[in-house]
Amino acid sequence: MKPSRTTVAPSALAMNIQDTIEQALASAGLNTQSGPLRGVTETIRKALTTAGLGNMQRGTTPIPKAHRPPTGVQAKAATEAPRSAVSLADGPEAVPGQFLLRSHSAAAGTRTYRLYIPAHPAGQSARRANKPMPLVLMLHGCTQSAEDFAAGTQMNRLADEQGFLVAYPEQDTDANPSRCWNWFRSEDQQRGSGEPSLLAGIVQAVGQECAVDPKRVFVAGLSAGAAMAVVLGETYPDVFAAVGAHSGLPYAAAHDIPSAMAAMKGRNFMGMSHFPGTADDPRRPSTHAVPVIVFHGDRDHTVQHSNGETIVQRANEAYAHLPKAAHLVSTNEEGELGGRRYTRTVHSDAHGTPRVEQWTLHGAGHAWSGGNPKGSYTDTGGPDASAEMLRFFLAQA
Repeated sequence: MKPSRTTVAPSALAMNIQDTIEQALASAGLNTQSGPLRGVTETIRKALTTAGLGNMQRGTTPIPKAHRPPTGVQAKAATEAPRSAVSLADGPEAVPGQFLLRSHSAAAGTRTYRLYIPAHPAGQSARRANKPMPLVLMLHGCTQSAEDFAAGTQMNRLADEQGFLVAYPEQDTDANPSRCWNWFRSEDQQRGSGEPSLLAGIVQAVGQECAVDPKRVFVAGLSAGAAMAVVLGETYPDVFAAVGAHSGLPYAAAHDIPSAMAAMKGRNFMGMSHFPGTADDPRRPSTHAVPVIVFHGDRDHTVQHSNGETIVQRANEAYAHLPKAAHLVSTNEEGELGGRRYTRTVHSDAHGTPRVEQWTLHGAGHAWSGGNPKGSYTDTGGPDASAEMLRFFLAQA
């Protein structure tokens, strides 16, 4: 049997062509949003319209609506071939996923981001117009890019399978030459300022473009991105319903580069009574609890495994300090997936919902577990961290 062809609406094809051209110009350091090149991109748009490829302005692409999420997601072996958009959006008029380039500006600066809108069968949006989708914010590690992180984690494949949006903010080299998120600076660990405000703003921007379920917005990251994901869970618990931290660090572990280096080695957690320039004491117990899932290799010599343990400890303490303390029941599991041994500890509430979960990856270093080698800092062996994080996230709603 011949595979069915995928047909793309002319307007959507035009937007994809325009996004690709603008990305190439941006990669060359050319600003397409203002100045003389703004006229160039407008000329491109008009040419596409003349060619019969749609008459839509940027930002008005029809947005596919949500798939109904499953009750759970099973981890997949790292060797399993990714499922294509065509098989997920089966039929002659299947609409493929879109990986769009976007930009968000606020008082704290400007960041570009990639937005993935999952594949869907043609006509589904009309049938499910009132079903907003979950959103996962994915924060890359140092030296990585949005595209690199998407390739390594394969979160877009899961988005096609389960029907959710993915946003990949990208750090600017002007903000950090190594493209690390500045999780260690005091101004970038507070609500309403710095990078936390920018990243929360990206969530709001995606919600203005797509139908997003505000109760199912999640954040995950690797290394510096994981540390910033933990910061977002602490500073914007009203925005993020759960946090995924792979090889990351706890909140307020540092306030400058020297203390950041010490924290990465597992030393001097919260050594200061307050962030410089603030009256807040970051050593105080959290007054709110955000569900968190942690992956960390016990042979990680870049960010010591003790950091992951501290994230879990703090999360459990947060639940214990709630006005109506939630009693979490802990269970342990030893196993092996993808040739990697692991220890999994789950702290569940009275309803059996996992609220804090820890995966210790035995013999693993500083890399995304079960990742794809097309991306950097990936370990093709071990549990599928992306699938397990998604399963944990969707269990919270």
